[in-house]
Amino acid sequence: MTARTARWAGLALAATTAIALGVTGALPASAAPPSAPARPGTAAPVAAAAAPLTNLAHLDFLLDETTPAAEEGHTSYRLDSEPTLTLPWTYADARDGGTFARVGGGPLDPATGYWGQGAYNSDDVSRAAVVYLRDWQQTGSPESRTKAYELLRSTAYFQTTTGPAAGNVVLWMQPDGTFNRSPVPVELPDPSDSGNSYWLARSIWAFGEGYAAFRDDDPEFAAFLQQRLQLGVTALQRESLAKYGQYEVADGATVPAWLVVDVDGADASAEAVLGLTSYVEAAPGDAAARTAATQLAEGIARMSSGDPQTWPYGAVLPWTHSRSMWHSWSSQMPVALARASTVLGRADLLRPAVTDTTSFTTTLLTASGPDNAWYPTPIDQTQIAYGADSRLQSALAVAEASGGAGLRQVAAVAGSWYFGTNRSGRAVYDRATGVTYDGVQADGSVNRNSGAESTIHGLLSMIALDGAPDVSALAQASTTVASRDGLTTVEAEGATATTGTVVTPTSAWTGEAQYSGGSALTLQPGQSASITVPAGSGLRHVEPVLLGAEGLASTSTWKAGRLPLGTLTTKVGAQGVTAASGALLPQTLSVPVGPGATAVTVTARGSQPVTIDALIVRPLVQRLALTGAGGRSTELVSSTSRLPLPTTVGARGVRSTVASYDAKGQLVSQKTVSGRSLVAVRAGGFVVVTR
Repeated sequence: MTARTARWAGLALAATTAIALGVTGALPASAAPPSAPARPGTAAPVAAAAAPLTNLAHLDFLLDETTPAAEEGHTSYRLDSEPTLTLPWTYADARDGGTFARVGGGPLDPATGYWGQGAYNSDDVSRAAVVYLRDWQQTGSPESRTKAYELLRSTAYFQTTTGPAAGNVVLWMQPDGTFNRSPVPVELPDPSDSGNSYWLARSIWAFGEGYAAFRDDDPEFAAFLQQRLQLGVTALQRESLAKYGQYEVADGATVPAWLVVDVDGADASAEAVLGLTSYVEAAPGDAAARTAATQLAEGIARMSSGDPQTWPYGAVLPWTHSRSMWHSWSSQMPVALARASTVLGRADLLRPAVTDTTSFTTTLLTASGPDNAWYPTPIDQTQIAYGADSRLQSALAVAEASGGAGLRQVAAVAGSWYFGTNRSGRAVYDRATGVTYDGVQADGSVNRNSGAESTIHGLLSMIALDGAPDVSALAQASTTVASRDGLTTVEAEGATATTGTVVTPTSAWTGEAQYSGGSALTLQPGQSASITVPAGSGLRHVEPVLLGAEGLASTSTWKAGRLPLGTLTTKVGAQGVTAASGALLPQTLSVPVGPGATAVTVTARGSQPVTIDALIVRPLVQRLALTGAGGRSTELVSSTSRLPLPTTVGARGVRSTVASYDAKGQLVSQKTVSGRSLVAVRAGGFVVVTR
């Protein structure tokens, strides 16, 4: 993982040394945003939804100005007459009294005032522009229009306009406007404008939405943004899209070779598609941009994998170099596919986005919420606004494109994360200040810093909720997790009885997957193990996470007591572009275990050893129950079954509205019930109960 990925995951904290620009310790009152309470309260239900959630004060506070010296290949709109650029500081460290200190990335050199990475980065500059653009378009705010204009000018300055890297984008800038093309720790690509990158994709996102917003308001500026987007498309054509139609092999699977390079990412490509589709909708005659949007969207769609019964449960995977990785940050693939399906008139692009939302997102929400990463088990259970926003935006966009009314309710459940349904049980967005905290750790502790990325994605979520009052009201109505019955993980090395051997690799991270407990259990042919599974309230899938060797098949048989659960044959194909031979992948046993099962037994068969990392246990009927003030509640019940399943919903002595949806999120039935009631959950579908 690169240092940049670590920052997205909320794991890299900025240095807390005072900066040379006078932003020190406790900020002066004129520079500090309104004080954030030590423990933000839960937003009031329903009635609060009538007042806007969006508060730009903290993002405004992060903005600063710099006037860069002349730099060959870098200029911007009216730079000769408007030489000052506006940019957000990368990090904001919490200080006593609810204030924050703006800091850069990496260690500060007091002698130069430079940071190991920089003060500003183009990723945050471009996404901050999107925040102000969307707020301006939604509210008509002249202040947001002005800031969007300034941030788009700054985004353009990071783009290289001449030479072999033309169209690509520099990532880091120091406080005085000097670029840092090769930061410490190293980013990829290095130098940062030497290839296609996340920051190119995000610049295209901003240019595309900027063009659509300014096309009629300021045609001259819009023409400049159009030229910069086209320059970015040229960079994509020169590198990533030059491979359109070519495929690579990843542990035997065929994956597209034309997604944004150096990360080969459906995630980065998706954010480019957000800008390209906004632009193409406003400029339908630009054939090159339409082709780029089409080609990237087709590549993203090809990363859809699994179904409601099998890993990764219909998710669109983010990285072509791993069949075992999903992460929530930057997981805007369903948004991109939904937008592309509408703008490009491609219904086929919508199907994987719908499955991702109805199957995978409901599994994620009922399990634990927007965990940073499943590799393939829930390894990194830190949760950040970027991940929460990606799920919310996806559900809303797919609902709009598909007409699946139930997906708006899924969006509301996803959005409730900001108001308390996270591991901390606290609100992590404070509408009084516009602060979104930098994340919630697996142990429930809150990272009380509030840097640009968290602020940006928190605000993008609030703008989306303000634009969808019904979703906003439901998201704020139920802000406490009452119960969860979803995916859990059991470590195989904790087997209660075994003739096998626990193996601990030098590194739990393989380069493409991660051993969930740092170890695994290896069984030689004929050896067995008994592994405890948690008691359940109903039928449960058991999905052993097995190491598939390249070209060599291992066989294992599984039982629960005397009940045969199935036989698994495990192997993968050629390593190809992945970092290691073989792959850690879950496989679903054909027979589920009943609620009384407390252990499963595995025996290695054949001639090859069987390596078991963990067991994933998933209910056939997954549940998440949320409660709120005034007796409000929301319950999400989703199916992982191939057949309709009856289940009981509602509460004694209470009237509830029960809405049943199919696997596409389309409404099947809706009724009001009194007390407990039996309802059939459609195969791969879900039910939402509100009261």
